[in-house]
Amino acid sequence: MIATMARLWQTVRPIRLRLLLGLLSALIASIVALLIPQVLGAVVDQLDATPTAAVVWTGGAVAIGLGLVEASLIYLRRVFAVSPATLIEKGIRVDFYRKVQHMPVAFHDAWGSGQLLSRMMSDISTVRRWIAFGLIMLVANSVTIVVGLAFLFSESVILALIFIAAAVPVSIIAYRFSVRFHTLSRLSQDQNGDLATTIEQSVQGIRVLKAFGRGPTALEGFAEQADELRRTEVRKATAMARFDMFMFMLPELALGVALFTGIHLTARGSITPGDLAAYFATAVLVIGPVRMLGNLLGQAVNTTTALNRHYEVMDEVNTITSPEQPVAIPAGQARGIVRLEDVHYRYPDAPDHMDDVIDGATLEIRPGETMALVGVTGSGKSTLLQLVPRLYDVTGGRVTIDDVDVRDMDLETLRSLTAVAFEDATLFSDSVRSNVLIGADQSLSEAEAEELLELALETADATFVHNLPEGVDTRIGEEGMSLSGGQRQRLALARAIAAQPAVLLLDDPLSALDTKTEERVTERLREVLQGTTTLIVAHRTSTVALADRVALMDDGRITEVGTHAELMRRSSQYRYVIAHQAEEARRDQDIETLTGELDLRAVQTGEETR
Repeated sequence: MIATMARLWQTVRPIRLRLLLGLLSALIASIVALLIPQVLGAVVDQLDATPTAAVVWTGGAVAIGLGLVEASLIYLRRVFAVSPATLIEKGIRVDFYRKVQHMPVAFHDAWGSGQLLSRMMSDISTVRRWIAFGLIMLVANSVTIVVGLAFLFSESVILALIFIAAAVPVSIIAYRFSVRFHTLSRLSQDQNGDLATTIEQSVQGIRVLKAFGRGPTALEGFAEQADELRRTEVRKATAMARFDMFMFMLPELALGVALFTGIHLTARGSITPGDLAAYFATAVLVIGPVRMLGNLLGQAVNTTTALNRHYEVMDEVNTITSPEQPVAIPAGQARGIVRLEDVHYRYPDAPDHMDDVIDGATLEIRPGETMALVGVTGSGKSTLLQLVPRLYDVTGGRVTIDDVDVRDMDLETLRSLTAVAFEDATLFSDSVRSNVLIGADQSLSEAEAEELLELALETADATFVHNLPEGVDTRIGEEGMSLSGGQRQRLALARAIAAQPAVLLLDDPLSALDTKTEERVTERLREVLQGTTTLIVAHRTSTVALADRVALMDDGRITEVGTHAELMRRSSQYRYVIAHQAEEARRDQDIETLTGELDLRAVQTGEETR
């Protein structure tokens, strides 16, 4: 805990002065509050000696004045601490988002999105509450207890010792509580993250759940996770309740014993009535901070857990970064020569006995050439595609563009030279225009951007967007779920085209299109992609028609390269893959035909009913 809090102290460096001023205000407010019982004790003793109205009015005025000072200092504490703490919260959150954005795809493969979301939102909010309130109050309350004990000793050593006698078991209980609560707090926050992941997956996959009637099963699994979290929260609440019980009971017992002892001491003349009154007024003020220690300790434990979870992400090493001295390719001069030289790749969590996913692939794509990459499912095609823009990094060999190793290039430059359209198209909850132009040159004028937008939409046969309620300014739903699969793919393809890359990487971007639409898109791509080096993963035979040459991939290796006709003549493996893909295409066509017949029959049935 100490090391984690020390690291947080470095994080709050920009607002340390404000925090110290807030802390100083809280400390002075606590001391001022402890002076009020001393005024009360003095008034009682003076009234015992000379009971006059002046004593009452003077004592009351002093107490009111001290109360106003305390209230002003509490206000200043909030002014000094709350606003700066929100700035730190914003900074931590932005740094976290930046970290997640820059981490490689392999990192996101390993981390659940719900875990990242809970760390970014709830955990960082917990840290902000600790900075603005918990840290200051913990120090202020500790000082209040120490100064309060000093006043108690000044009033009666015997009574003060009685009060301290309750502090020893409280300290032991507090230590044991912190250890147990830390374990429960971490478990609770991790379960919260898992629950958030489940919710996100269910929302994103709601169509699948509904289509397969698996809603009740998903609900059952979610309910079980929620119940586990509930049980953990109950255990946390039970631990806190048990701790609070002792925190309330022991000081009250001490006060009860002190009352009988104090009356006896006063009757014997060992202490004055004013001392007794001041003692109990001071003890009441000290009991409050003692009782708050439980909540503050629990908050400290929660914050430590939240910080540890936060630092787990922040301490992850980014293995895909720009070199210190990148090799530059002059703007507009990229030829687009792509070479893969004995490329290997294996996933970080792959068992040792498994072969590399990419196991010595060698390939050259000429400038302006369209190369189709074909192979059976699981041969490594999509993974190979993602090695070019360094979404994954090769574990052996190298990938070059214009004879420059992609690892020697600045990442921003590399990814401005390349554009990717994935089979599983992901769109953002934004306008069509913003989604398509997300990778376009930001220096384009408004007219140039509009012209590029129309070219990309027309090429990808995505002009359907003009029929949307607000045209290209229509805001599409989260991940484009308000569109069909084919529409999302066409917009994703338009986005890649609008980036105007030197190297275009297409991961079967036409798989969700019907045959006629695919033919239109393929014909248009031939015209637009002249001069652009294109590597396209093809799962359907019709997509191969787009290519100048074809590379056959088998078990992570490039086994054959040539034109479609050449490979059909000389490669039995290629003929097998093409036949297999043709069979899949026929099945798709049969499904399209059957679906059309069913739709027509439904329409005819409806007309007969009317």
